[in-house]
Amino acid sequence: MIIYYDGKFLPEDKAAVSVFDHGFLYGDGCFEGIRAYNGRIFRLKEHIDRLYDSAKTIDIKPPLSKEEMTEAICEVLRRNKLDNAYIRPIITRGKGDLGLDPRKCPKASVIIIAVTWGAMYGDLYEKGLKGVTVSVRRNPAECMPPNVKSLNYLNNILAKIEANYKGGDEAIFFDTNGYLSEGSGDNLYIVKNGEIITPPTLNNLRGITRLVVIEIAKSLGITVREQNLGYFDLYTADELICSGTAAEVAPIVWVDGRTIGSGKPGPVFRQLAAAFGPLTKKEGYPIHGKPKKGATNAVAKTAVKATAKKVVKKPAKKPVKAAAKPKSKAKKR
Repeated sequence: MIIYYDGKFLPEDKAAVSVFDHGFLYGDGCFEGIRAYNGRIFRLKEHIDRLYDSAKTIDIKPPLSKEEMTEAICEVLRRNKLDNAYIRPIITRGKGDLGLDPRKCPKASVIIIAVTWGAMYGDLYEKGLKGVTVSVRRNPAECMPPNVKSLNYLNNILAKIEANYKGGDEAIFFDTNGYLSEGSGDNLYIVKNGEIITPPTLNNLRGITRLVVIEIAKSLGITVREQNLGYFDLYTADELICSGTAAEVAPIVWVDGRTIGSGKPGPVFRQLAAAFGPLTKKEGYPIHGKPKKGATNAVAKTAVKATAKKVVKKPAKKPVKAAAKPKSKAKKR
């Protein structure tokens, strides 16, 4: 495996981070989880934008521009010969000392890892996951900005530990006000009477897959709204769905010993999953070669139509002959 580390592409056993890096010492940094499907990186721009927004919020200055980060990600995939992968770009505060003062870290570090990735939950996409509500509460926005994808995931890990002990596949967070928050690594939605209801993002990560799910639902004519939800809403839901970059879109059919809905993946989940899969296969930033600049397909088609209407005049009084219709060179994306 080849890892990108501060401008170099290194074998994994040579990609050694300093023990004085504040990302290692304090979880001082940010990251993204990104997926590549069929040679295209899904929603790459949105992930890169969020990564840099996270860095800005915690006052880290990335040593790479967004364009350089994009190219480095693609190069890691190319060097590892990966067209389908999970990608983890990381920005740390960089090397400092044993104190907390970020001024002691003169330069941020960038690490990019890409690994082969399949279906995270295996056959549970068909059977459904078991969810467990946990006693640990989601960090409130007053303590930790929820839209910073921080390297410090201890809150999430404590929830996952508790879910593991209780026999659950996923932990379900509530916030300090007693409202449904999110999973340990994904956003949550309940389905009630054909509508999708999801918690507001005040204390939750504004997931990129969440935005995709909402887009798909609206395109299918399914109403989506944000609302504070409690235990009653969770236990009496017709369906419970989670989504995230790693998990994609998955059904939760059991929570705290209670069957959710029919106890099987429901019709709304199946509609979302059926649309999500094909979308990831056809949309995205190409790993091999940059997106074509210039006219889009729509512009190219307009140009062809305009050219077809032109006529070529002849010196003699011969019938006016239309110019040949050129072939569009614009490739479908």
